[in-house]
Amino acid sequence: MSAAPESSVTDTYVTWIEDTGIADIPSVGGKNASLGELSRALKSAGVRVPEGFATTASAYRAFLAANNLEPRIRKHIEEQRAGRSTLRQAGAAIRELFLQATFPEDIAVGIQEHYRTLCERAGQTQAAVAVRSSATAEDLPDASFAGQQETFLNVAGERGVLEACRRCYASLFTDRAISYREMKGYGHLDVALSVGVQWMVRSDLGASGVMFSIDTESGFPGVVVISAAWGLGETVVQGTINPDKYQVFKPLLADQRFSPVIERELGAKERKMVYSHGGDARTRTVETTGREQRSLVLDDREVVLLARWAVAVEDHYGRPMDMEWAKDGVTGELFMVQARPETVQARRSTSTFRTYHLAQPGPVLVTGAAIGDSIARGKACVVRDAKDIESFVDGSVLVTRMTDPDWVPVMKRATGIITDHGGPTSHAAIVSRELGVPAVVGTRNATEVLPDGAEVTLSCAEGEEGRVYEGLLEFSVEEVDMQALPATRTAVMINIASPAAAFKWWRLPAAGVGLARMEFIINNLIRIHPMALVHPERVADPEEAALIRQLTSGYQDPQEYFVDVLATGIAKIAAPFHPKPVIVRLSDFKSNEYSHLIGGSAFERPEENPMLGFRGASRYYSSHYREGFALECRALKRVREQAGFGNVIVMVPFCRTVREADQVIEAMEGYGLVRGADGLQILHDVRNPLQRGPCGGIRQALRRLLHRVQRPHPVGAGGGPGLGGACGVVR
Repeated sequence: MSAAPESSVTDTYVTWIEDTGIADIPSVGGKNASLGELSRALKSAGVRVPEGFATTASAYRAFLAANNLEPRIRKHIEEQRAGRSTLRQAGAAIRELFLQATFPEDIAVGIQEHYRTLCERAGQTQAAVAVRSSATAEDLPDASFAGQQETFLNVAGERGVLEACRRCYASLFTDRAISYREMKGYGHLDVALSVGVQWMVRSDLGASGVMFSIDTESGFPGVVVISAAWGLGETVVQGTINPDKYQVFKPLLADQRFSPVIERELGAKERKMVYSHGGDARTRTVETTGREQRSLVLDDREVVLLARWAVAVEDHYGRPMDMEWAKDGVTGELFMVQARPETVQARRSTSTFRTYHLAQPGPVLVTGAAIGDSIARGKACVVRDAKDIESFVDGSVLVTRMTDPDWVPVMKRATGIITDHGGPTSHAAIVSRELGVPAVVGTRNATEVLPDGAEVTLSCAEGEEGRVYEGLLEFSVEEVDMQALPATRTAVMINIASPAAAFKWWRLPAAGVGLARMEFIINNLIRIHPMALVHPERVADPEEAALIRQLTSGYQDPQEYFVDVLATGIAKIAAPFHPKPVIVRLSDFKSNEYSHLIGGSAFERPEENPMLGFRGASRYYSSHYREGFALECRALKRVREQAGFGNVIVMVPFCRTVREADQVIEAMEGYGLVRGADGLQILHDVRNPLQRGPCGGIRQALRRLLHRVQRPHPVGAGGGPGLGGACGVVR
């Protein structure tokens, strides 16, 4: 990051956010200083920040002095430390001191005048604003202080703004803030509070969410992770809903030809926060419509734009960043409303690789998003409400609906955490990572399914899905020092089946992916027979037909469901190893395996020996499967040409003859996958089903035949010699 100018607002009580920068953290706190930095330094990169102003640390200290608060605050803290009062009693007493205090006239006038000017700029008499706390020890590289102080939304009028500012001051001494500063060793009176006042982005009519410029679970630095929900962003930050999730591959964002979105995960988004009209409450939470729950919040254009902003912010600060964004439902514009350093993965060692392994899985009780990559076990302690927080048993697995900063004191005493609501960017997820406690969030029903006192094992070591197993299961831990691994003359590649687990292995010094089986993605993520998506009218079973409609409900064309899920799955496997080669094998289900897919029985014929039957290459040019193969080719074409993963190599499995290889090549060309075009390589897994040994006569004859028919090509164009113009891999 370029050197920031020295602070110019030290002795000022109120200042415009656009006039501040990162050097002003001691004056306007981490949040406001970062917003000022974004406004000042990244406007040329297209990053939009809502206009606003901030009170300063000088104003806060003048407020304390004018009301003689400092000695009384110190007295309550000392009583709490001595055990003469509880944390709750001390916090409540200090907050009441702030609420009874008054602003010095010069500070009040400064706030009012800046608010009037903000209204004039917005063309309104009483513009709605967001009033946010920004502590001087907040959003730092070594501590997130996530959600420690209050935010007030949809505040209007000079009187309302002054009252919200006073309540922000008071929130510096919430129970959670006091506890967190004690844990981190920060002096309570050494921390000052700035208040940021910005005009409200109408995300109540649009959407909002959180964004990281690093994968928060694996530490893979090559992606931007975005969470999104309808309405105001508090539902995502607080973890009260399960948001949509997107991932974008950063290294390809600079090329305008590509849209490298490698994951779109539809969240339930059961509720949203909107403005409240009438009464004291400024906001209210309402249920979302069925259409909102079934629809993705962002389209690919918006996802890519946000990801490019994230890269610009990360490049400017020179470190992984944690950001918040909002979409105005009136104008459709996107805005950045917060940026702070990511505090967990940025501090993690990249030279040590630790893996956890269950000795043997048991019955799965609930699943959710995995936070962390470890395993924990213990007795479930179900605490549904914060008022019952003192009933938590130290060393137990905390099971609750959701967490907010009030839960931090017990979260750090838990061996594991399970929540009904929330996603990878919720409060529970952020704090769990910082504390190093594994968590499974967004299970929807853990508090109902898991009995209090039940023995459970919580596993976050099996990819992005976290699982809670019945019983105390045995597990092992393996730790490898990556710097101690010897160099090899052989280029060692790895095999990957699950896109969800691909990021786990990014630290390995692998030369790429030697084999990624397409059928794993089809079987586990798509679940539907491809021909049932081409010809849904031929699926006679009403239950299967209904399930197909349910799974494809977010797509106008059911075939697009197959192409989209397969393409993003392949892209996610390819991303951690780009630009190294990633060999993706076309589907090689046997007929009995295909028939078990949803709708598959309508398209598969019984075979006495499916191992030797209608499988592999023979399917791709056959009239019985050709239309399904077209979907596989569309997905591969999208991965390479739209997402930009030219490192994906195609393998054709179970290719029996040279003629069959030529037929597959011809079929692929018809679907736009031309060998050599844009560096496309095609490999063939050549087999003879009658061969029963590594050196049989048939195989030897086939090898001799291959040597006679191979047509050399430059590696850059096609990858070397092959079958009928394809690169051959003979087994």
